[in-house]
Amino acid sequence: MPEVKPGTRLKSVVCSGEAMVVKGSDVVLTCGGVPMIGADEEAPENPVADTEHMFDCLIGKRYVNAEETIELLCVKAGEGSFGVDGQMLMGKETKKLPSSD
Repeated sequence: MPEVKPGTRLKSVVCSGEAMVVKGSDVVLTCGGVPMIGADEEAPENPVADTEHMFDCLIGKRYVNAEETIELLCVKAGEGSFGVDGQMLMGKETKKLPSSD
């Protein structure tokens, strides 16, 4: 598992999902219930995803934990859900931009 710090790119071993760490510390991040690996690492053979953690991750969407201490930006969409410590990350609400009258 690579060091988890802002700017780190990670990829899933069970789907095509990839993410960049926006905010975080040294924790084990998962996708589809399986630990993610560094973007330049080789995936292990035949990983098995947790079916309860297989909800799509959407490109351009930010994902956070309940405490908002971990934040990921999805840079490549996939079939798995991002998680940390067995808890799935949820989509972060977008902020409305002010109107430009």
